[in-house]
Amino acid sequence: MPGRIINGLKTVGVNNPVFLLDEVDKLGKSLQGDPAAALLEVLDPEQNHSFTDHYLNVAFDLSQVLFIATANNTATIPPALLDRMEVLQVPGYTQEEKVEIAHRHLIPNQLEQHGLTPQQLHIPQDTTQDVISRYTREAGVRSLERKIGAICRAVAVKVAESHRLTKTETSTENQQQQQEGDKAAPPEMPIVIDHVALKDILGPPLFEMEVSERLTLPGVALGLAWTPLGGEIMFVEASRTEGEGQLTLTGQLGDVMKESAHLAISWLRANAKTYQLTNMVGGPDPLEGTDIHLHFPAGAVTKDGPSAGVTIVTCLASLFSGRLVRSDVAMTGEITLRGLVLPVGGIKDKVLAAHRSGVKRVILPKRNEKDLEELPANVRADLDFITASNLDEVLNASFDGGFPGTSSSHSHPQLSSKL
Repeated sequence: MPGRIINGLKTVGVNNPVFLLDEVDKLGKSLQGDPAAALLEVLDPEQNHSFTDHYLNVAFDLSQVLFIATANNTATIPPALLDRMEVLQVPGYTQEEKVEIAHRHLIPNQLEQHGLTPQQLHIPQDTTQDVISRYTREAGVRSLERKIGAICRAVAVKVAESHRLTKTETSTENQQQQQEGDKAAPPEMPIVIDHVALKDILGPPLFEMEVSERLTLPGVALGLAWTPLGGEIMFVEASRTEGEGQLTLTGQLGDVMKESAHLAISWLRANAKTYQLTNMVGGPDPLEGTDIHLHFPAGAVTKDGPSAGVTIVTCLASLFSGRLVRSDVAMTGEITLRGLVLPVGGIKDKVLAAHRSGVKRVILPKRNEKDLEELPANVRADLDFITASNLDEVLNASFDGGFPGTSSSHSHPQLSSKL
């Protein structure tokens, strides 16, 4: 709308306010022009000292105004506009943080809104954790607040009914004795919400937690994925049949993941002798006379990103060697054709997902070591972190007793600095 910024300044009455541009990634082009192009001039401190508004047609100094923009996704913001902003990434809450937020803020707030007191309703921490992991799947706490509200409404009805019962009980004792058979006794206060009551109020769980189960076959490995709703563990499965050396990929994968799979196959073929990998009849080329099928379960969910590279390599190395991957190991990292492990994003969310699923060892790229500082202390204490700079180290950590060929890994000579 023309004149909104100047109009806002007129309303607030000062020339140095804070402007909030909410959901700036939802800008849409229309016949009136592209708002992103107009914002370029507004947000750029080099230009906005003489901002000319098309409503007033008078130059105005906007350089004192502080603009804050919010967005769910930076991918849809035009690059030129994003270049003029300082980007602050705000990660989603961890499960522990959500429990604290619920008990300090959301539950007291909802109790007050529904006219209840802590003496009437008690929600234990276990129940809150259940609501978070099995009934809501989100980065923030909006759905969590709605679910707590639903619990409060159900309890408010029970409390109101018990009040009505106690009023009727004050009538004659005769009537009370006659009604005793068909009227339920008022519930004991406080009403404690346990897992059974939760299922009655909110229905069956909407989400099942992916739990790392025992890996019973060669050709299965456990990876870690990042989603906007938090981290998840992801199984990668591979099988082989007699064929002509074809690679089949299923599970609705994006281009980057397909490339990771081809990279993994090429690296394993190039190093098959070192690691004693064979095809179905024991030949030196793992793909000769063999078709490989690589599958990422949850086929309806679109998957893309570079962080599955090390998982695919481990999964295929397990298939070609006939050895089981350790059940308590999850991993993430990007790979190169030389066998290097490159850093990836979303480490905090991924590690928390591994911790929730009962994983004991997490393999990360060496260059992601700095991200471990963001993790809560209790999570760091529970997990065994292995940082790998090459695929040798990944394979060594993924199999019980190491992997053949990795013990003789190339040792890089220590260079002494001449400075």
